[in-house]
Order: sequence, then C-alpha cells, then structure tokens
Amino acid sequence: MRSDGILGVAGGGGGSEENRGREVVVESRRRWLKRRETWLVLLGVALHAVYMLSIFDIYFKTPIVHGMDPVPPTFSLPPAKRLILLISDGLRADKFYEPDVDGNYRAPFLRNIIKNQGRWGVSHARPPTESRPGHVAIIAGFYEDPSAVTKGWKANPVEFDSVFNQSRHTFAYGSPDIIPIFCSALPHSTWNSYPHEYEDFATDASFLDEWSFDQFESLLNRSHHDPNLKALLHQDKLVFFLHLLGCDSNGHAHRPFSSIYLNNVKVVDNIAERVYHLLEDYYRDNRTSYIFTADHGMSDKGSHGDGHPTNTDTPLVAWGAGIKYPRPATGHSHSDSVASFVDKHAHDMPTPYDWGLNRVERVDVNQADIAPLMSTLLGLPSPVNSVGNLPLGYMKLNEAEEVEAVLANTKQILNQLLRKSLIKMSNSLFFKPFKPLVDHSSSLSQIDELISAKHYEAAMKMAVDLRNLALEGLHYFQTYDWLMLMTVITLGYTGWMIVLALHVLQCYSSLSGDLSKKGQLSVQKKDSRKVYLSGCLLMAILTVLNLVEHSPPLYHAYIGMTVFLWTQIFSEYRLIRGLWMYLRERKAGYFIKLLFAAAVSIVIVELLVHSFTERKLYTWFFLIAGFVSSILLHISIPWRSGIPVFVCMSCWFLSVFTLMPAEIPDNNNLVVISGAIIIVISLAAKWLDTHAEGNKFWQSITFHESKKPMWSKLYFIQIILVGVSSVMVFLSTKHRTQNQELHSSHQFINWLVAGSSMVLPLFSGNGILSRLSSIFLGFAPPFLLLSIGYEAVFYSALAVVLMAWILFENASHHSSKAKDSSPSEQNTEEHVTIGSEERYLQLSDVRIPLIFMVLFNVAFFGTGNFASIASFEISSVYRFITIFSPFLMAALLIFKLFIPFMLVICAFSAITKLVRVPRLGCYFLVILFSDIMTIHFFFLVKNTGSWMEIGNSISHFGIVSAQVVFVLLLFALTNLYTRTIRVKPLSTSPSLKTL
Repeated sequence: MRSDGILGVAGGGGGSEENRGREVVVESRRRWLKRRETWLVLLGVALHAVYMLSIFDIYFKTPIVHGMDPVPPTFSLPPAKRLILLISDGLRADKFYEPDVDGNYRAPFLRNIIKNQGRWGVSHARPPTESRPGHVAIIAGFYEDPSAVTKGWKANPVEFDSVFNQSRHTFAYGSPDIIPIFCSALPHSTWNSYPHEYEDFATDASFLDEWSFDQFESLLNRSHHDPNLKALLHQDKLVFFLHLLGCDSNGHAHRPFSSIYLNNVKVVDNIAERVYHLLEDYYRDNRTSYIFTADHGMSDKGSHGDGHPTNTDTPLVAWGAGIKYPRPATGHSHSDSVASFVDKHAHDMPTPYDWGLNRVERVDVNQADIAPLMSTLLGLPSPVNSVGNLPLGYMKLNEAEEVEAVLANTKQILNQLLRKSLIKMSNSLFFKPFKPLVDHSSSLSQIDELISAKHYEAAMKMAVDLRNLALEGLHYFQTYDWLMLMTVITLGYTGWMIVLALHVLQCYSSLSGDLSKKGQLSVQKKDSRKVYLSGCLLMAILTVLNLVEHSPPLYHAYIGMTVFLWTQIFSEYRLIRGLWMYLRERKAGYFIKLLFAAAVSIVIVELLVHSFTERKLYTWFFLIAGFVSSILLHISIPWRSGIPVFVCMSCWFLSVFTLMPAEIPDNNNLVVISGAIIIVISLAAKWLDTHAEGNKFWQSITFHESKKPMWSKLYFIQIILVGVSSVMVFLSTKHRTQNQELHSSHQFINWLVAGSSMVLPLFSGNGILSRLSSIFLGFAPPFLLLSIGYEAVFYSALAVVLMAWILFENASHHSSKAKDSSPSEQNTEEHVTIGSEERYLQLSDVRIPLIFMVLFNVAFFGTGNFASIASFEISSVYRFITIFSPFLMAALLIFKLFIPFMLVICAFSAITKLVRVPRLGCYFLVILFSDIMTIHFFFLVKNTGSWMEIGNSISHFGIVSAQVVFVLLLFALTNLYTRTIRVKPLSTSPSLKTL
C-alpha cells in the first residue's frame, strides 16, 4: 500500500495486516481532519473579528486635524462688535414661513425684518439631522464627525475649534445637551443650562425658550450693578447664544402640525423681537449682528434624523451690522451662494407662494456656511476645522473686502488640506499628493497680485476655484487609504472563501480521490516550504513598510491575515493545478451545469443582500419557490401523493408574513389560535409518522430503529403543554390587563411549562419526523408565551415550510436512488474524511446550504428585523416578568429570536442525515456564501445619512460577519436534539458523482 499524504491511498493488497494498517491510516487522517477543521473555524472567527474592525479605519476616521494657524480676515474695522445667535431647535422652514389657517403669519417680527432690514433664505442641513451635529455645523463649520459612531453619537470624540473659541467672550444659555458641548471647557465663556428634568414631553415646552431669554435678560440687568460685567459686555468680538429647545420637544411630543408646536413658533418670534429691542436699547451703537436659524427640522411623525426635506430645510434670517438690506427678487425666486447643497435635494424649486416672499430675494446656504458668516461679521478667523463657504449674499462689504474675506475663507480651508498632506507625507514612503494643488503657492501669489492691481472680479474667481479644489483635496486625504484598505480586505475575504472552497473539494468531494489516482497530487514538502518561506518574506517586508509609515496596529493585522490566507492557497497549488486539468477534460454540458449553479447561487445571495432592506422580496421568492418546487416534484413523484401541493401551499403561506408590518400589533386571540394550529400540525405529523412508514415516499423520514410506548405518551404530554401555554397566554394577559400585575401563580406556571417543554424532545423517538415534530412542540410553549401577535402563526408557517423542505429533499434523494442504485464501497478506502453512511458532495447539493441561508434569514426578517424595534417589543416578556430587570428581559427577548433559528438548524441537520451528506461540509459552504454577502455589505457601509441608516449599515455588515460563529454555536446547541436522529440504513446507495 502507498499513502499519498492527506489526499488518499493508492495501491494495496489483501490480508489482515494491511487492514490494520489501513485502519491506522484512516484514524490518523480523521484526526488530521478534525485538527484542520478546528483550525479553520478558529481562523474564520479571528479573520471576521479583525476584518469587522476595518470599517472603523475606513469609513469612520475623524476628518478633524489640529495644528493649523487661524486666518483672520484683513478688515480695517470688522462689520460688527457683537453677534447674537438664536437657534430654534427642531424648527421647520415651512412652518416658520407659511401662514396659519387664518392667513396670519406666525413670525410677524422676523417677517418684517426679512422685508425691511435683513436677508433670508433656507439653511440646508446634512444628515444626520440631529441636534449635536446640527449645532456643530452652525457653530464650528463642519458636518458630522463619522468617528462619533464609536462614542454612540452622544458627544464629539475629538476636540474641535468653533466660533465660540475664537471669540473674546461667549454668553450661552439653553439645553444641558447642547450648551456644555461648546462651553464646558471654554474659559472665556459665561453659560448656564436648565436641569434635564425640565424637558418634560407631557407639557408645553415653550417655557424652556422663555427660560433662556430670562437668563439673557438677567445678564443685561446685572451689568447695571456690576462694572466688570458691563465693561466685558462693551468689548468687541462677543457672541451671545440662546438655544431655544421648545419646538423640538413639542414636535416630538405633539407633532409639527399641532397647535402647541405652531404656537411655539410665535413664542420664538416674540423672543427674537425682545432680544433685538433689549440689545438695541442697551448698546445704541448699531454694531450688533443677529442670526436666527434652526439646527434641523421635524418630520410629520415628530421625528428627525434622515435626509427628508422636512428635516434638512431650516429657516435662516440675518440682520443688523454687516448684513445687506433686502433686495427685490429678479429672475429666479432665490439666489444660491454655493453651487451644490449637502442635503442633495432639488433646489431650483420656486419659493412656495403661500410664504408670501416671492418678491424678496432669497439666499440659500449650506448649514456649515453660517460659521464663516458669523466669524467674518466679527472679524474673527473662521474655525480652523470649518468647511463652510462664506455666503457673500448676506454680507454688506465693498468689492475689496469681499475678495479679502473669501481669500481668508479659502486659506483657512487650504490650511487643513496642507496639514493633512503634511501628516500623510511624513508617514508615507510612496506619497501621492493632491495633484491639482501641488502648485497652490503660485495660485495664492496670483490672487494677491490681482488684488493689488484691483482686478477684484478675477481675484474672486481664482479664490473661489482654489477653495473648491481645497474642499476636494480634503476629501482626497480623508479617503487616502481607502483603496489600499479595501483592496486588502476584499483580497482577504476572497482568499478565505477560496481556502474554504479548496477544503470542501479536498475533503468532501470525490475530486481529490480522482486526482490522486491520476498521480496529480503527490505531495512534496519542499515545494510547500518554498511557498511558506515566500509568504513569510512578503509578510516581513510589508510589516517593515507599515512600521516605517507608522501605520496603526490593525493595519498590520489586516495585511498579515490576507498574506497568510493567500500563502495557504498557493501552498495547495498542486490541488489547484489538478482542478484546472480536471476542468479542461470536462465536456460542454458540465460547464453549462456549473454556470447554471453559479448563476442561481448569485441570484439567491443577491436576494438575501437586498432583503435586509426590503423584506417583501421574500414574498416573491416563496411564491416562485412554491411553484417551481411543486413542478420539480411532479416530475419525480405523482400528484396523488399530495406532496407537491403541500410544498407549494406551505411556501405560499409563509410568503404572507413578509408583507405584514414590522411593528407587531398586539393580538392576544391570534396567539391563542396559534396554539391550536400547532396542535393540529403536530397531530397530523404524528398520524403520518404512525401510518405512512410503508410508503416509499415517507419511509426515510418515518423510520425507527425501535418503538417505545413512552414515545406516544411523551408526544401527548407535549401537546397538553402547548394547550396549557395557550390557556396561560389568555389568562396571564387578561389578569395583567385588569389588575396591572402578573399573578404569581401564572408566572410560576409559565416558567414551569416553558422550561419543561424544551427538555422533553431529548426523550422522543429518533426518526426524523418524530424527533422534529417533538422539537417543534418542545419550543412552541415558550414561543407562544413570548408572542404578542402574528409572530405566533409565523412559528407554525416556518415549521411547515421546513417540513416541505425535508419532503422535497427526500423525494430528490429517492429519485436519485431510483436512477442509480450501484453500491458505494469506496467511501472508506478512497476518502476517509466522511463517514461510512455519508456520500460525497455533488454539484446539485449546493441547493442545501442556499435554501438553509434563505430560511435562516427568513427567521431574521419573517416578523420584522432582528435589530428592529419590533423584534424587541418589551411587552413580549410580560408573561414571565413585569418588574424591570434589563438583563433577564433582554435574555428572554433574545431567546425568543433564537427559537426560529433552532428550528431551521434542526431541519438542516436532519436533511444532511437524510441525504447522507457531511454536515460540516455544508456548514463551510454556508460560510462561503455568507461571506459573499459580507463583501457586499462591506461596500454598503455608510458614514453619512441618518444615524439609523448608518447604524443599520453597520449592523447588517456585523450580522453576516458574525454568522461564522453564530451558526456554529447554534449547530452545537441543536446537536443535543439532532445527534441521535436515525435514518434508514443504506441497502443501496446513489451514484456518487464528482462535483
């Protein structure tokens, strides 16, 4: 006998000594396979954990850099000595500008300002339209820092500059969630905020706006008795900030169409009027600028965060020192100060007629443009991290001052670019500069020459073009490492999938045995050593390069993991070469089958990817799957068996659930009826298990090695427990509703029934149908007791489809045996990596992991989203506990979500035994297909948009990345229930064709 390494055995003779030698070799190779697959699983866990972190280095790096010099505008005298900033939190532009039902405008004072004293427009916010990013954009001039995702979006993780920082002194009053962000660490500030307890959604929150005004009024009153304060108030470069939270709180609590919200608009207008008169009477020097705006709008549902125009469009009114007077509209109803807006909506729409402002010129801005506007009015440098464009349409400057102001704005943005370029250049061996600005110095010199020659128009054009290029350059350096990192991660995932595919071909298909016979897989250790040596050398070179470039530690992990995987691939180059030669010998029909299988696999994987955002795709899938599977079954088995019709109807029944709302409405009666449905299904399964054993279409799933009387008794005990749980659903809910508490006896019974029912399946019959029916009954009581509505019916629908899947596979298996009944006597001799009762994986077996993935994902999305609010409806646990206990409640909710997964994996395990394919081989194929989805979601991660959109994109990527661990853990758990399942022993075996 000759051993060809790990791939097979060649040659051989008779005799007991040789048999003993073969047994030693077989045992040795099986131990090798166990070690190899343990290593593969550990590698998969490490790889997905490391690569999952890569999105934070790619998508969520802070754009903020430090070390730039401020650039003040070169004014002989700033337009204003002080500026008052009024921000009405959550104020929609349309509700501010439009009239009420009586035709009266809600903001008469500010409308008078628009028509007679100042400028107006719409400020366009960028998602996420939330309070902190909105205020940061207005006051600091940059949009949401994507690295805030690591802080839960509660605070900016990186220190940043702001208009307040550059001011001589800032006075700020308002919400405790906003004021401390800008003033808590600012020594030259005077600020105060009300307690969090004041933010009561049950009341009219307009009193919060009055609180802010009262603080401001008190400040001015105190100055009459405090000489130091009065002297400070008469300094220049002062900022007064009033944060008015009322509209936001009232919008959340009462919706923006409510009388409370609309009245709050009047309150805000009245506060603006009082602030204006107070300051004008106090100073009497006409050196005060006023800015009124909002951080974000409010949707019709009373929420905000996304990019809908009701959230992104906010009012902007400016008047006072340095602000232009209104001008009549000419041509378009509004002129834009920038070429494009950050909210990406159409902005060429005319001003709504009911606003009554069509004849007054409107100037729209991006929200971050307000920061340089405020800075320039006070003669301050713009915040060094600002990306805002100075909106000249608001400023009253002569031509020379306009050019100087824009040039200062341009230099401030350009300084950020130069700083980022310097940081990157100092850490890069192969630095690639931003080519359009390599010669920026000469551009600045030309602008200075044009200004000296008083060619202001040409200087302005050059300064604006340079500013636009600087903004493009900032994006260039923000994404500088993206190509490298995305390439490394994509190559890593691709390498991992190739490693899995080679392992399945090598250990679970007949391919390696066929190649061994042809002598194409003789293993030479020297060749493998060369590959590993080359891999180590490449890894060492890349590590040194990363160290020289001061790359973060995780960069080493990403690159090292990818190089390791591809080294493993090239170490199997003889298998790859053998596979290539094998494919060259195939006929055209084989490639047609291969391409068809690949196309179907890609379509299903893409459907799964898109189903994360569109649940209704599953409806179409199951409608089509029911029809196609019934036709395929009709080819192999007669209609009179009822199986094709059952498979079709079960798929169509399940298709209904993904059309239902994700927010599950309470329906106690439906949960009780679901208990009856479960009992009917289980009785039908019991009848089939008892009476259909002789039927050739059922014999494989109704087979029992022996029958014990206790099994029938156990079955009926389980049915009784389901009935008891249905009754307890009704009684517990009724008593809790009437008495506002959970009766202790009901609680005890619920826990007892749920706990005991899950143990009973371990003692049930070991036939496929009897064991799976018992598992279905065993998990039914806890699922019913944790259900509040239609998800209880979904449990039965999913179980019926799983039964249809088993019947489909059984029919396919029976058909394949009928076609070719030649025995397989070479499993043990030629391929010792699978069991004696298992067969090689064939190309057609790809359907098993694909169908498993569809059903596994339906368990996620059948009654909502695994991460959605519907899946975590807290009332689901009220039949077990009502006293707030976050850990126990969370555990119960997660357990409820796991129950459908348990059913799917139990059915999957049973099918692998039924069709006699290796379960671990199918598991690796599941992970392979999951990682195709992982790569897709890797490129779909968002760092812009609403927090929900950003969070969902991260969770989708995380969910599919975690499947390598998640599915394996569930396999281990369900193995307690499925390991003793028995199928009818092989009398004949199907033809074992190669992949």
